[in-house]
Amino acid sequence: MTKERLITGKTKLIGVIGHPVEHSLSPVMHNAAIAHLGLDYVYLPFPIEPQNLEVAIAGFAAIGVVGFNVTIPHKQAIIPLLSEITPLAQAIGAVNTVSRQDNKWVGTNTDIEGFIAPLQTTYKQDWNQKVAVILGNGGAARAVVAGCHQLGFAKIHVVGRNVQKLQEFGKSWNNSTISENLQVDQWEELSKLIPQANLLVNTTPIGMYPNVDKSPLSVEEIANLPTGAIAYDLIYIPKPTQFLKQAEKQGAIAIDGLEMLVQQGVAALKIWLQQETVPVEVMRQALINHLGLG
Repeated sequence: MTKERLITGKTKLIGVIGHPVEHSLSPVMHNAAIAHLGLDYVYLPFPIEPQNLEVAIAGFAAIGVVGFNVTIPHKQAIIPLLSEITPLAQAIGAVNTVSRQDNKWVGTNTDIEGFIAPLQTTYKQDWNQKVAVILGNGGAARAVVAGCHQLGFAKIHVVGRNVQKLQEFGKSWNNSTISENLQVDQWEELSKLIPQANLLVNTTPIGMYPNVDKSPLSVEEIANLPTGAIAYDLIYIPKPTQFLKQAEKQGAIAIDGLEMLVQQGVAALKIWLQQETVPVEVMRQALINHLGLG
């Protein structure tokens, strides 16, 4: 029998804000980690509508919330309400993790750390001669671009279908050193880019449940992916996606979005608890069990 955790007036609060937020998997992994560590914390989902964001953050300060994750639609809107944000979050233009430090709200972005974690450990290579090809140019692609830059990729190609959005995406990095290695390309260029890709990342929602038979690339397009390249899909349901199944058939190494979800959570929990080690395996296993993937 596990001892029941009592929530009292001393229990410290962490959580996630978004709208909607019911679907968030963060409480599953964070509460599993907290229970494992035997800490008097609880991680709660807070549904906050955009017009209530400012008053909610003030309320969090008043009741002593330790920190919180930020999900859609608040990742950009939160920035003016924070006292400071890290240079990485500044470069991406989005915050996903906030902590209370010296009576001030400090924002960062752990999506980058989440994305690069498997590429720095399990699949570690010297990336400075390598080419990354990123499908999609939305918010998730921004964290992936920053992550690829941090890993030292020689060339980072971002491929999108909407020419105007693609050009805006390219321009948005102009004040950053990232722009030196970054190139935006239209979808038609993919046939040239895929044979050069050492890392191919899907940041689009194509192939996500319930559309499990879809892939952002055709079988013909993915057939040109070099053997031994890494295919990385930010989607984690289904596991594996059609995109990763096709890539594996070509001899590529597949990484799915579950690891990114776990690792961005690990990075956030380290900030809130101010400790270097948190139970990664417990967090991963809690998600696998919850999603019925075990």
